[in-house]
Amino acid sequence: MKFTCEKSVLLKEITIAQEIISSKNAISILSNIYLEAENDSLIIKATDIKVNFETRVPVTVLKEGSTTVFGDKFLGIINSIPDGELEFDQSDMKIVIKPTLKKARFQLKSIASDKFPEFPVPSTNNLFELPVKEFKEMILQTVFAVSDDETRYFMNGVFFEKQGEKLIMVATDGRRLAYIDKEVGADIKDFAGIIVPPKILNIIMKRAGDEGLVAISITDKVIFIKFGSYQLSSVLIEGQFPNYHRVIPESQIHSFSMNRFEVLDALRRVSLLVEQKSRRVYLGVAPGVITISSEESDIGTAKEEIPCKYDGEEISIALNYRYIEEPLKVMFEDEISIHFTEPNKVITIKPVPEKDYFHILMPMQLD
Repeated sequence: MKFTCEKSVLLKEITIAQEIISSKNAISILSNIYLEAENDSLIIKATDIKVNFETRVPVTVLKEGSTTVFGDKFLGIINSIPDGELEFDQSDMKIVIKPTLKKARFQLKSIASDKFPEFPVPSTNNLFELPVKEFKEMILQTVFAVSDDETRYFMNGVFFEKQGEKLIMVATDGRRLAYIDKEVGADIKDFAGIIVPPKILNIIMKRAGDEGLVAISITDKVIFIKFGSYQLSSVLIEGQFPNYHRVIPESQIHSFSMNRFEVLDALRRVSLLVEQKSRRVYLGVAPGVITISSEESDIGTAKEEIPCKYDGEEISIALNYRYIEEPLKVMFEDEISIHFTEPNKVITIKPVPEKDYFHILMPMQLD
């Protein structure tokens, strides 16, 4: 195999591949990136067995062929070379990499491509498309709320389902819940709810643009996602996702609203003196003003007042400041509202005006 290409064309794709592969074992084929040169293009594949990645980039193929190379060192070499054309020449279980503008030469051992795992093939029976911008917004509003508690593996991913004419994404860790839905009409076939690991969703967030469509296909155990020149697939998480409908309040009789940026700035300052184990902050809500404060400790305390729209009785709510901060960071609107019935029951954070998403938080004990 022999080909030439521009460094900039290859670097981005190899960086994505390296994000995916397992590099715990330097001699494992899973630490290698698959390369195949044919028809003036280079096919690049990477996998950690659960998540698979494939793309194709234009190159000048001088000799067709395929191999696999150790991803970490391959990326390091490409990163170290100045911009310009690179030549890759593979034979006898090694690949030689040479930049045309420098008298440098790198030689890497390779592993035969036939030892690389086969990727599953997507089904065309339930293939559907939607705007990639909308799909990214659904991921943005939910993926941060996924649980990292491996004993509750069924909450280690984002729940994805179609109900009626809506696509729905939900994530929870048992103390908070993030929800979003998008109207898609009846053209998309209904599918049973699935639990998608966050790894593939985070790759989409980082690498997909805002233009065009994303194609999605779902089987019993795998989700396939294609956008641009990228093809991704991931094994789904097995298990029963919690009944999120039971958590969503039918109605909440009180609410107050405030500027999202003012809340984020106040939280950033007050959190400097928050006890980091509990991360508890107090929201003291009174007509026209909200006071955000930390617990008193040996280090000190912090308190800040910001204006709000509220005309009810004074209340105090204790919350994990990260649980307020994270949803506010991914919301787009300048103003947000917080809805509640009692200070010790769930609160709901919504944009103003209300849209197709919201975030539910469980308050902490006041003392």
